[in-house]
Amino acid sequence: MALAACGSDNNSSSSTSSTSSSSTSTTTTTTATTGAYDSALAFDKSNYTTINVTIDGVKTPVRWYKEVCYVAKPIAAAATQSGLMGTTTISNTACGYQSMNIFVPESVASSQDAAIYFAVNNAGWMSSYITASVADGGTFNSSTSNVGAALKAGYVYIDVATRGRGMTAADGTYAGKAPAAVVDAKAAIRYLRLNDSVMPGNANHIVVNGTSGGGGLSSIIGASGNSTDYLSYLAAIGAAGVTSDGATSTLRDDVLAINAYCPITDLGNADLAYEWMYNILSTRSTVGSYPNPTGSSSLMAKFVAYQAGLGLKTSSGTTLDATTMLAAIKAEVIRSAETYLAAGGTIPNYGETFTFDASSASVVSSYVNDWITIDNSTKKVTALDMEKYLKFVATQKVLKNTPAFDQTGLTITASSGESNMFGTTAQVYSNFTEYSWDNNDVAGDGIGYLDTGYSWTQYSALSTTPLVKQIKLINPMAYIGNASTAPYWYVRHGTRDRDTAFPVSLNLSRALAADSKVSDLNYRLAWNQPHAGNYDVPEAMAWIAKTLNAATAKGL
Repeated sequence: MALAACGSDNNSSSSTSSTSSSSTSTTTTTTATTGAYDSALAFDKSNYTTINVTIDGVKTPVRWYKEVCYVAKPIAAAATQSGLMGTTTISNTACGYQSMNIFVPESVASSQDAAIYFAVNNAGWMSSYITASVADGGTFNSSTSNVGAALKAGYVYIDVATRGRGMTAADGTYAGKAPAAVVDAKAAIRYLRLNDSVMPGNANHIVVNGTSGGGGLSSIIGASGNSTDYLSYLAAIGAAGVTSDGATSTLRDDVLAINAYCPITDLGNADLAYEWMYNILSTRSTVGSYPNPTGSSSLMAKFVAYQAGLGLKTSSGTTLDATTMLAAIKAEVIRSAETYLAAGGTIPNYGETFTFDASSASVVSSYVNDWITIDNSTKKVTALDMEKYLKFVATQKVLKNTPAFDQTGLTITASSGESNMFGTTAQVYSNFTEYSWDNNDVAGDGIGYLDTGYSWTQYSALSTTPLVKQIKLINPMAYIGNASTAPYWYVRHGTRDRDTAFPVSLNLSRALAADSKVSDLNYRLAWNQPHAGNYDVPEAMAWIAKTLNAATAKGL
């Protein structure tokens, strides 16, 4: 079995990240024909229930393969779990975080060619308990529902559950620590590859869809295809295709395409980007959201060296560093507006009032346009004031505290961020960045210089700490150019989204553009969209259809 990336060549490109300067190996062919756990992971083609849904007024029968456990050694979960929406009780404690619901339109039940729409649902990188986006009697509009559109197109639709931050195991440990979500998603992909000959659908045509933390998860799945870095973790949960010691693999876990929205990613450096973005033109000060000026200044300053170290280029070929970043973002906002205008959208003139229904944010909002000037006769942007634009973004939703993502253990923030994604399974959380580690001021939490006596520089150098490895294993910037990158990418980040800084998605796009294995990069800031996803279903689905046609034409 050849183990090259789906549709990609085997040429390597230069590193696009200072964190990926060393080569990252990918899975290689072994003499074994099966993995240690493959016999326990056979797909039962007959074990389904037929349900009926209505798509655009048409009754559509669908086969539902319910809660298929994709690993042989699932981590038992506690019955009570905490998440973004509070505490909940789960019923499937045995494999509810490592299962998938598979929905197959009856029209393609015997097809080995149907694409697989692989949906990850990890809001905020939290654990994602098994869910069913398709229910008997459900009604879908394919112009607004990605689920309905995927089923109508004849794709196999899969809801994938994974562990993630906050997940508590039955033994009381925290089993969702990084890179658990990535490892689980890869295990699910390997299950599909193992059973490809008997399952409906084509496991070489997997399209991964996700929003926010799910967008970040989608991005690392697409970037790290076939990397051997994950094999020991895959072996620990009994994933398909791996030997019991995690030394080798007989299966691939690369995918064809990524459909990611507002990806929260590059978490090890996201605080730097956030403070730079909202301080470079004094946005925090202007909107009165400046809770930690000293921290903001420190993080902002470190962004300069970080950005320079990535070695990225703008679309015009100039260096993308801290001196050119603002202009690059401005160009993307202008492109977003002009794309929207060209598609028939309207933008109020300078001085007029914008009124829009931010349905994904459940709020109707209006504001006076004081930052963008449009020539409606040519449908072009003639001026854009970035200082006022960033103020507008920051007034759509209150800016995050400083630091934005690694907050726990700093009394000045009084919030948490993604800190509970890191550390050992015995730790509730761990700071994972230099600033937060060195400034942790909560005595007795066992984290930071105050409790350990180690500075971040000293602690991160210890062989016993999992933090450096955890940060890398969830960061696509560490793998693009060094693994079997997905060849097709569709990435959107809303122009009203303040949840993660614009440099994060822009850097992702420029790293992908530099990877020779990427055939098609469709990146854009989505006009007038907040932190949300799947708001452009017809456009995204048209891109997926085009991608599948291109892949088929290439023999992928």
